[in-house]
Amino acid sequence: MKLSFSAVRGSLGTLPALGVAAVVLLASGARPEPADPCPESDRLPSPDLYCIHLFPTDLAPEATGAVRLDPAPTPFGVSVTADGTQRYRLTFILDGLPAATYVAWATTPTFDTLIKLGPVANGVTIAGEVALNKFMLLISAERSAAVSRRQGRLVLRGSSPSTVMQPHGVNVLPPQGIAMAHHQAGDGWEMPPPYSRASPMVSGLERLRPGTDPLLPGRDSLVPPARPRETIAVTDGDTVVLTAGLVRRVIAGRAFIAYGFNGQYPGPLLEVPQRSTIVVRFINRLDQPSSIHWHGIRLDHRFDGVPGMSQAAVPPGDTFDYTIHLPDPGLYWYHPHVREDMQQNLGLFGNLLVRPPDPLYYGRANREETLILSDILMGERGPIAFGNGAATHALMGRFGNLLLVNGEPEYRLSAARGDVVRFYLTNASNVRTWNLSIPGARLKLIAGDASRFEREELVDHVVLAPAERYVVDARFERSGTTWLLNRVQALDHLTGVFIAEVDTLGAIRVSGTQARPDYAASFRVARQSGDVDPGLRDSLGSTPVHTLLLTLKMRDSLPYGIVQALRLDTVFLNPVEWSGTMPMVDWLTTSDQVEWVLRDLDSGRENMDINWHFRRGTVAHIRMVNDRHTIHGMQHPIHFHGQRFLVLAQNGVPSENLAWKDTVLVPAGATVDLLVDFSNPGTWMLHCHIAEHLESGMHAMVTVD
Repeated sequence: MKLSFSAVRGSLGTLPALGVAAVVLLASGARPEPADPCPESDRLPSPDLYCIHLFPTDLAPEATGAVRLDPAPTPFGVSVTADGTQRYRLTFILDGLPAATYVAWATTPTFDTLIKLGPVANGVTIAGEVALNKFMLLISAERSAAVSRRQGRLVLRGSSPSTVMQPHGVNVLPPQGIAMAHHQAGDGWEMPPPYSRASPMVSGLERLRPGTDPLLPGRDSLVPPARPRETIAVTDGDTVVLTAGLVRRVIAGRAFIAYGFNGQYPGPLLEVPQRSTIVVRFINRLDQPSSIHWHGIRLDHRFDGVPGMSQAAVPPGDTFDYTIHLPDPGLYWYHPHVREDMQQNLGLFGNLLVRPPDPLYYGRANREETLILSDILMGERGPIAFGNGAATHALMGRFGNLLLVNGEPEYRLSAARGDVVRFYLTNASNVRTWNLSIPGARLKLIAGDASRFEREELVDHVVLAPAERYVVDARFERSGTTWLLNRVQALDHLTGVFIAEVDTLGAIRVSGTQARPDYAASFRVARQSGDVDPGLRDSLGSTPVHTLLLTLKMRDSLPYGIVQALRLDTVFLNPVEWSGTMPMVDWLTTSDQVEWVLRDLDSGRENMDINWHFRRGTVAHIRMVNDRHTIHGMQHPIHFHGQRFLVLAQNGVPSENLAWKDTVLVPAGATVDLLVDFSNPGTWMLHCHIAEHLESGMHAMVTVD
């Protein structure tokens, strides 16, 4: 269904940041308002993460300036390079410069590189892009704007927010403890392995335990081994049985009991024609209650799988029949909504691929691969235990130390030279955001969570937050072996050092045989989809009907050693916490101690006290604001059940390529503007898809009448 602009037109209001305003000012040649270019507000991006104040030299003592660090254009939830370095588009707001020619430059704190950004002047100028972990900005007076190296004197300078972290090993905490060997912690707990490339943990944490009992599935020797995922072709009117039960797994030489649907890990891939209606009979043979949530599908709310909202939890030994109508083509997935932090992490997830009637809906490809990405936190004997009475890892979420593709640590694929392989990608991790790339292959982004993009787009990497999906075509133009990589920038909070992580997820062997047929010509074409009405983008000028603050509160006091470590997070936050560099701090904090919060800034209501009401057919502008000023700020992937939305803007910068989605990544300190299509009646959940944040209260209700 297409939506018209008339359905969403609202009263014009202030944009969430200066991103659009800057473009208007630049085009008109107008001078900026004298107001603070980096205002502090609970409805705007955090200025101490996304703004740089410039300081004058004695050459121009009256000059003033600031630089907004806007996200560089990206179809993903965060703008980074293929190696995970943050990408910023720089908007300079300058005043008081004497008449002269000025050029802006970027350099590192060690001055080992110099990047010319371009000429700047009084007023607003968008001047270049920077992709550096730490950098300084310089403005110099030059004889000509055409200079390739800085020759003139400096008039303004400033440093990126990340430079406030103490460099070169300087820190403000007491001396650190010796890195502890991985060992059994007692009381049934096993300490998580240390992150070997970051600083040792704070002294004393090794004596602490989570404030709950450990929980793992039993070690029954009669549990059958898990089988690889199977594909089930389902047609309209069919009934499929999904049985959740115990399975035995061996990964990296460690045997343990996990969970699986139909004895498989991951669960079966269900392929269903669009507009079909099927029945899924869920049989619970776990050792705890469970349910199935059909993520991203606009189905009848009675079958959404949320206990206490759409159904009761299914007890062990019981069954529940889900009737699922599939109105939209695309890639969806299913997982529990009971103790998601444990049940999903141990293997209860699978894909549902809804096939459109047009076989060329996504274009031409030689073959298809459906990949579910997950990770698991392993100790010496198997998975690190989960909390029984409360979820562990409540602050950051459970980062795994073993990365899996379709449940295995080593993915393998063979292709012919010139093959176009279509990858259907799903992130089933508790917290990890992935940054995937395939060196040597050309990648073309086709679709997001719930539709194709407005136009196909060549990319060199794909960022997937928890619960997000993307459809990407890869063309392998050279023979030989290439790799499926996850490349990110982890952060050592103690030393302020960025750590380049490169995880090899699998090998792709490309033979010398030429692909038949060869789709090189069609791959080069960036098709337009028509799935999104471009007029909907204009609703960015409307006033949001709701503004939701994503924040954190303390339920109980944290041990002093944890508070010491978390002090470092008040200095600088990476927009995305890519890796678990503080495993002890994370493990020890439970959902009894912290509460992750969704707060309606207009009403003051929080979490389940929020129950927004919309009339069916309403298309509403909603803003998400990620609070930077908490004891541990981090990104949040926000998921709307039963509905779809467009990501209109990030930090006020309009999105350039729209697709319908159901999950959006909101980076730390950032704002995201959504246009939500409330077309599906019922009472639905809105929540953070970091599993431990969900367990710590970060969920609300939306009723569509």
